[in-house]
Amino acid sequence: MEENPYQLTDRKILEPPTTFAGKLRYLGPSFILSASIVGSGELFATTLLGAKAGFICLWVILFSCLVKVTIQLEFGKHAIYTGRTTMQALNSLPGPRLGKGHISIWVWLLIMSLKFLQVGGIVGGVALIFMQVPALAEFGLAWWTFFTALAVAAVVSVGRYGLLERLSLIMIGLFTIFTLISVLALQWTDNAVSGTEILSGLNFQLPVAMILFAVGAFGITGVGGDEIMAYNYWLLEKGYAAHTGPRPGWTTGEAHRVWVKRARGWIKVMTLDAIAAMVCYTLVTVLFYILGAAILHRNGLLPEKNDMITQLGAIYTESLGPWAFGIFLGGALVVLFSTLFSALAAWTRLFSDAFSQLGWGDFQDPESRRKFVKGCAYVFPSIWGTLFLTFQAPGVMVIIGGVATSFILLIVVYAAIVMHRRWAPRELSGGTSYRIAFALSSLAILTVAAITGGKALGWIG
Repeated sequence: MEENPYQLTDRKILEPPTTFAGKLRYLGPSFILSASIVGSGELFATTLLGAKAGFICLWVILFSCLVKVTIQLEFGKHAIYTGRTTMQALNSLPGPRLGKGHISIWVWLLIMSLKFLQVGGIVGGVALIFMQVPALAEFGLAWWTFFTALAVAAVVSVGRYGLLERLSLIMIGLFTIFTLISVLALQWTDNAVSGTEILSGLNFQLPVAMILFAVGAFGITGVGGDEIMAYNYWLLEKGYAAHTGPRPGWTTGEAHRVWVKRARGWIKVMTLDAIAAMVCYTLVTVLFYILGAAILHRNGLLPEKNDMITQLGAIYTESLGPWAFGIFLGGALVVLFSTLFSALAAWTRLFSDAFSQLGWGDFQDPESRRKFVKGCAYVFPSIWGTLFLTFQAPGVMVIIGGVATSFILLIVVYAAIVMHRRWAPRELSGGTSYRIAFALSSLAILTVAAITGGKALGWIG
């Protein structure tokens, strides 16, 4: 962070690449995002939905992954043309304030207290994978829980953006290969998947009994509120906003036209970055869904979330031999650890910035930011591990965090609407197709968040 990517100066201005190959060189923020998206939700919840519904809800998964990306793009555009972080944007929203902070920041902090349980469940999931190996199980669950917490803390505490991006890319490659091998291996077992079954999931049918399952799947697959809020930080640290440069103080003249052209160029790079991530997490999410539908649904199995890995691994062992179980565990470990790694990296920045907006610290100062990020990198995993050992119910813990995520999405959509309608320069607001996609994305997220929240509060049966 020596360069302070959160500060815009003319010295950092760089013209955007115009060729496809040139744009590929500047991709990266979505690598970290994908490492978070394709994690426990896909390994646990998506596989479980496939087990419950079979192939018929496959289209729901595809829709969920594709429709939300416009909200992510709006947050990304705002970061590029203003250079502001997510928390700076929230603190500038219209509406009531409490002390120095906008009410949305206080509500976010309150909701995030529940998400500690969710990530604690993921820490427990990693520890439980270690416990599947007899030689490692001797150390005990508590030992592996805090080993996991310390390992992820050590990586994130020293990880500047470049390291985080490279590690995310490695993990994305590993778990993509893992899921592809897992699905392809099915073709040599009694659970082989046919083209007819895949097509049956694309008929836009939704049995009444599957409606709530489908709503839940929409909430947990694809880019979520957490990832959307974190995206701005990765864009800023990659340098998209710094390369665009500060916006001129007037809206006419040659300087403004040059700035708009440069901003459009970097927004195009950001759009390619987001689409590349969408393709990646959509592919892996669909593959996990197929695993659940092909293996668990056919065999009438509906394991608890903390038994999912063992159940899937056991079926592979029966079909392909003992060697398959070790490979499956290794892949599951990479998937879960990627969630921890990317979530902690995002949390350290989000919380440090939130505290700064409330008057505790200065996120814009590199030294203050470094201290807060490093401190959070060790404090948060310690809390996660302690919560898991206290409750030892990873399935329930993840579900509680999932409900909290639905309320975070409400904050995200409200902020995105303000960005789109009030703050975006007219030249960068997007065309008709973009506006339609934005409206569809907002409506879909608001509808699902309302249904999920109503169910959690007992208003919906």
